Amino acid sequence: MTLTESRPRGATARLPWAPAGLLVLVAIAYPLTDGATRNAVSWTIVLLGAALSVGHAAASRGARTGVGVLLVTAVTAVVFEAVGLATGVPYGEYGYSDDLGPTLFGVPFLVPLAWLMMAWPSWLLAARLTRHVRPSRRRPARVAVAAAAFAVWDVVLDPQMVQAGYWTWAHPQPSLPGIDTVPLTNLAGWLLAGLVLMTLLDGLVARTAADPPRVGDGAPMLALGWMTLGGALAHAGWLGLPGSAAWGVVLAAPFLVALALQARRASAR
Repeated sequence: MTLTESRPRGATARLPWAPAGLLVLVAIAYPLTDGATRNAVSWTIVLLGAALSVGHAAASRGARTGVGVLLVTAVTAVVFEAVGLATGVPYGEYGYSDDLGPTLFGVPFLVPLAWLMMAWPSWLLAARLTRHVRPSRRRPARVAVAAAAFAVWDVVLDPQMVQAGYWTWAHPQPSLPGIDTVPLTNLAGWLLAGLVLMTLLDGLVARTAADPPRVGDGAPMLALGWMTLGGALAHAGWLGLPGSAAWGVVLAAPFLVALALQARRASAR
């Protein structure tokens, strides 16, 4: 391979780091703002995260995968959220405020973009953690781990969004200890939605993705880690949400331990 042939690949590899870095910087600003400025920060975070997911999926696995991730995640999000709004199933009874802007079937456009922001990194994390599982069990293990990571993110996010007034729960109890504004039914609903979405994404990647991936997964992993652990830090230090901060750390710990053990095994070889 010549030097001129390697440059585009190197540029492509660096491309996802731009939205990832911007996302972290803008997310740091969230607890330091309020009112209309905070609303703008929220939109910016979600748009950057969605762009990162689609851009990375396309750069690493190919354009078909990138478009597929966008469409599959958006459609699944709108279906689950619209059904949830109309029936209270599977999350519980809730409603959105007008602060989130335009809607489709009652679902603010920002919501499927937020799903997109975290769905692809959750799948990537699961793919990394389950790559040494025996082949016959790898796919169900990957889907289950991805769904769990997706739900953990919402444990941190949901109390923050309720505090901001973006949505409210009609019956927030019973709830996780320390989080009195979000019902346990929401966590169950996110696990169900995650299992459905991750099954669809897993099938999409199997049919469309380039193998091996053309770009590493560091940028989406940074976004996932910051939005979960950085979010927990913001909850504890600035937003007055110690309960969700503690749960975010506790629920993220198994993923961090698994990653550390995997890295240790790799270095020992």
